[in-house]
Amino acid sequence: MKWKKKGLIYAPSGDYWWNQCLYTHLPTVDVVDNSYIRVYFASLDKKRYGRIGYIDLDIDNPNRILKIAPEPVLDIGEAGGFDDCGVNPSCIITVNDKKLLYYIGWQRSERIPYMLFAGLAISKDGQQFKKHSRVPILDRTNDEPYIRSATTVINEQGRMRVWYVSALRWISIREKVYPNYVIRHAESKDGVNWEANQGICINFQNDDEFGFGRPWVIKDGDKYRMWYSIRSKTQPYRIGYAESSNGYTWERKDDKVGINRSESGWDSEMVCYPCVVDIKGNRYMFYNGNQHGATGFGYAILEQD
Repeated sequence: MKWKKKGLIYAPSGDYWWNQCLYTHLPTVDVVDNSYIRVYFASLDKKRYGRIGYIDLDIDNPNRILKIAPEPVLDIGEAGGFDDCGVNPSCIITVNDKKLLYYIGWQRSERIPYMLFAGLAISKDGQQFKKHSRVPILDRTNDEPYIRSATTVINEQGRMRVWYVSALRWISIREKVYPNYVIRHAESKDGVNWEANQGICINFQNDDEFGFGRPWVIKDGDKYRMWYSIRSKTQPYRIGYAESSNGYTWERKDDKVGINRSESGWDSEMVCYPCVVDIKGNRYMFYNGNQHGATGFGYAILEQD
């Protein structure tokens, strides 16, 4: 597997009130009627509250921007809610002519920097989304009391499957507090109420690793493929890769991921938060670069074997 980088697509210039802090976090792609690509992302206002907006791209040339949404499509929640400081997209699927946007709701906190739980918003046209509820669809449980978020959802003929980030604990690294988090799996009949499976899908290979960011799963025939971001103590985020025959047990094959940091430029320090989609016979990866998306997002195309 080898990805050919096609360059930076978009980094906000602060033209709108909701993207003043120049972030394009978590590119999340929706192929609209095979005519154009809509990429949802989160950006920050002057007070560093996060909202979801989008840009539309030429389906035949994703470097060409057709439209930038002047207003966000999903706002922060009410004070005290699980998403009162920000909403970030994690994945979007279409079910019965409705767009289901699964998002990360976050709150700032005192003893830890933030709390993250998964929410759901629904739209008929992709222009404006209404939140399904005021509470998370993946909330705290006795087994998972800290973080349950960054979802990727697949609808397998009415059987909904989600892979998500789950924190085991909070740890201190160089006098800063970070979540120690893995990737887990759950199932649902309606995409709202989820039953978590036992076990961990993606776990650590060494003492240097301590977290995995935003998994992305696709199914090729009878094989599941997952891309994710590896967080470690000695180096910034990099992208990892795993395969599975059932979606429960995974084999890490990070050496086959086929994409890494560039020697210079917007993704020279970090590559993270991949979103992999098939468009007109090609497979694309949209991803963030340095500082978790402060330099924007770009894309790569999978070279044919």
